Amino acid sequence: MLMSTQANRYAHQLLAARANSQQIPCISKETALSIADGYDIARCIVDIRIAQGETPIGRKIGFTNRKIWPKYGEREPIKAPIWAHIYDDTVRYANNNQGVQSLTGAVQPRIEPEIVFKLRRAPKKNATLDDIADCIEWMAHGFELVDCPFPGWKFEAADAVAAFGFHGSLIVGEPHMLSAATRRNLADILTAASVSLSYSEGAEFTLHSAGYGSNVLDSPLHALLNLHETLKTQPQFAPLAAGEIIATGTLTDAYPVKPGQTWLTAFSGVALPGLTLSFV
Repeated sequence: MLMSTQANRYAHQLLAARANSQQIPCISKETALSIADGYDIARCIVDIRIAQGETPIGRKIGFTNRKIWPKYGEREPIKAPIWAHIYDDTVRYANNNQGVQSLTGAVQPRIEPEIVFKLRRAPKKNATLDDIADCIEWMAHGFELVDCPFPGWKFEAADAVAAFGFHGSLIVGEPHMLSAATRRNLADILTAASVSLSYSEGAEFTLHSAGYGSNVLDSPLHALLNLHETLKTQPQFAPLAAGEIIATGTLTDAYPVKPGQTWLTAFSGVALPGLTLSFV
């Protein structure tokens, strides 16, 4: 278990690496680090960022895609989701589902196509999957840009928790307001949904990969419920609240991006428009 002074020291190291676009050694290489230790560091980071003028406006859930768990983790594979806060200066909305994103300052950036929710009210403590669906105001498609301060994307799960959940920025597409009927069937709708991810470095696009809602803990709605359940075990963090934006995790793997590329998505099985994002 980390001392509070240690957690604060690591929090400042991670924030300095972020501010200076630097890579640093994994914390877990220096000291034994549990998932709980990672969240203690994350708690320090939230306090520091708020003191610096940032405002948390929601959460991102990471590693909800079970298919990619074996690819990450040095000593042992990732085996459970993590989460981190997102902020007023890391989230923006695409105009007409198109956007341009600077990669200046990003460290080893990668792109993730995700389903994003906005909560219209807080879930009750013992919320079921249906209860969670009824708390959602809208859903949208988003691109999360993740970056990693650890060389070669080599890390343990606790390192990822501490390092902002690797959250860099979130670009949100057109929100789709949910009807009562859609909420009742949302888990099944999103389980069956699929997305194609293509990219271009010129005039023509090449299909890069495809992903499925079922990859995300069986459904992005299940990911949201998992976050709600996790927060009940973490009294140092506030529970989910009305108005929060929740990014539920990537439907594909996370793929490296660079300036000059344009990435686009298309959905089937769910009434969401794709996104087009160009990097500079």
